[in-house]
Amino acid sequence: MYKQIRRERLIGLFCLLLLFGSIMPGQAQKDNRFEVSKNLDIFNALIKEVEMFYVDSVDVEKTVRRGINSMLGSLDPYTEYYPEQEMDKLKIMTTGEYGGIGSYIRGRQEGGVYIIEPFEGMPAALAGLQAGDRILAIDTVDVTNKSSDEVSNLLKGVPNTKMGLKIQRPNEKKPREVELIRKQILVDQVTYYGVRGDSVGYIYLKGFTDKSAQEVKNAFEDLKKNHHIKSLILDLRNNGGGLLESATQIVSMFVPKGKEVVSTKGKISQWDRTYRTANEPLDTVMPMAVLINGNSASAAEIVSGSLQDMDRAVLVGQRSFGKGLVQSTRELPYNGSVKITMSKYYIPSGRCIQQMDYSHRKADGSVDAIPDSLTSVFYTSKGRPVRDGGGVRPEFEIEEEEMPTMMYYLATDFVLVDFVTNWAQKHKTIPSVEEFTVSDEDFEAFKNYAKEKNFTYDRQSEKVLKNLKEIAKFEGYMNSDSTIFNDLEARLTPNLDRDFELYKEQIKKLMASEIVKRYYFQKGELLESLKDDEVLEKALEVLGDQELYNKTLSTPEKGDSKPAEDNTKSSTGSGNIAYVFDQTVG
Repeated sequence: MYKQIRRERLIGLFCLLLLFGSIMPGQAQKDNRFEVSKNLDIFNALIKEVEMFYVDSVDVEKTVRRGINSMLGSLDPYTEYYPEQEMDKLKIMTTGEYGGIGSYIRGRQEGGVYIIEPFEGMPAALAGLQAGDRILAIDTVDVTNKSSDEVSNLLKGVPNTKMGLKIQRPNEKKPREVELIRKQILVDQVTYYGVRGDSVGYIYLKGFTDKSAQEVKNAFEDLKKNHHIKSLILDLRNNGGGLLESATQIVSMFVPKGKEVVSTKGKISQWDRTYRTANEPLDTVMPMAVLINGNSASAAEIVSGSLQDMDRAVLVGQRSFGKGLVQSTRELPYNGSVKITMSKYYIPSGRCIQQMDYSHRKADGSVDAIPDSLTSVFYTSKGRPVRDGGGVRPEFEIEEEEMPTMMYYLATDFVLVDFVTNWAQKHKTIPSVEEFTVSDEDFEAFKNYAKEKNFTYDRQSEKVLKNLKEIAKFEGYMNSDSTIFNDLEARLTPNLDRDFELYKEQIKKLMASEIVKRYYFQKGELLESLKDDEVLEKALEVLGDQELYNKTLSTPEKGDSKPAEDNTKSSTGSGNIAYVFDQTVG
C-alpha cells in the first residue's frame, strides 16, 4: 500500500514538473511549439514506462488527474479540468439547473450523508424530507458508507424519473421509505425581492446564470409597477459571480443603450471583446444603491464597478473580492473540457480590479495581493477618482463585524443542525420571520446541548501561545518569570460558558437563521439576515437623502480631481461565452 501511494505521488510530481515546465513565466514570449511537443512526448513515454515496469499496478487515470490538477492549480484557482463524468458541474454553474431532488446534502466526519437544506417547492421538500434526515439508500444502492459526492451523483438523474429513498429521521426508531420523482431543478438567483423603508425596492441576487438577468428584470418591473418604488437597492453581497454576459444584461437595465460595460483583454488579441449595453434600459434615473462585501466577486464586481464608473449608483458595504480574471471553456478529447483563464476584464474607467498577482509567485507557491501603493488612479464618467487592483471600494464603507473562531465552528459543525432538528420537531410552526426571535431559554438549552455533545472549537490564540511558550523556554525567558504566560493561558483556555455569554447575541442570530430556514427556506434565511443590517440601513439612509446621494455622485469641485481619461480600447472577438466563476451552484 505504501509503495502504491509513493508511486502515485512520484508520477503526480512528474506530471507537474513536465506539464508545468512548458508554460512557466518567462517562456510565454517565446514560440513554445517545440517545447510543448517535446514535453508531451516525454510525458507520454514516461507514463508508458511507469505503467509497464513499475513494481506495483498503476491507476493511470487517477495519477494523471492528480498531475493535471497540480499543474492547473499552480496557475490560478479558476483554471479547472472537467472530465466527461463531471461535466454536469459545469452545466450547473452556467445554468443553475440540474435534474435531481433539490436539496443541499452534507457528510459527517464520522460517516453518513444528511439532508441539510431542501429547496422550496422542489421534490425533496414536497416529499416531506427535512434537514437532519440521514440518507441510507437510493433505490437499491446502500449509501451508508458513501461520500457526499457519490450520493449527490446517485440523486441526480434524468428529470421525471422515479427514485426511492430510505432515510433515517432523528428520534425515530424505524427508517422511512420515500418515493420521489426527479425534477429539473432551477435554482432561483433572485432569492427575494420586496419593499424596504419608504418606497425603496430591494432585490437580492445570489449569482449570475443565464436566467439571472430575466429574474432581475421581472423583479424590478413588479416593484416599479405594483409597488411604485422610488429608488432601488441591488444586493450583491456574497455573490460569487457567474456569466459575464448576464452581468452586462443587468447593467443594461439601468444605463443608456450603447454604453461600454466591460472589456476583456488576453494573450490572443483577436479574442479581445468589448461588451456594451444592447437593449433599451428599464430606468436610467431612479436612485440606486448596490451592496457589496468581500465575497462579492467577478460578475458581481462588473455590475457594481461599472455602475460606479458610470456614476449610476452609490456603493455601500465593504471592498469586494478582487477577481478581474475571465474564464472560457475549451473542449478536450473524450468529452472533457477545461475552464481556462484567458483574459482580464476592464470596467468603463479602464481599471482592472484583480487583487491577487498569480503571475509572480513566491518560492513556496503562494501569491501576494497587489499593495495599495502600486495601484493606479482612474476616473469615473464625472471625474471621481477610483483605483484599480484590490476589488471595488464602495463610497460608503461599513466595517464588517469579524466572526470569532467559535462562530465559524458553530456554523459548520453539526451541533447546531442537530439541536435545531430536535427543536423543530417540538415546534410545528413559528411566527413570521419579522416577528420571530430566539428566546433566552432556547439559547441556554443550546448551550447545555453543546456542552453535552462535547462541542469543541479551534482556538488559534491557544495555539499561538503554546508556540510562544516553547520559544520562550528555548530562549530561557521562562526561567525568570512565567506568571505572565500562566495568566494568558488562563484567559485563552477554551471556556464554553464564558464564550457563549461573550458571543450571545451573535449565537442567537445564528440560531435564528438556522431555525427560520427550516420553515421559510432560503427566503426566510435571507430575511433574517436583513434584521439589524447596518449596510442595508446605510443604503436606506443615503437613498432617503437626495442631497447626499447627488453630492456623492457629482463631479468633484475644480482642483479636487481631473477629467476622466479614456483608458480602454474597443475591440470585437470570437463570440466565446466567458465565465467569471468563484463558486459553484449546487
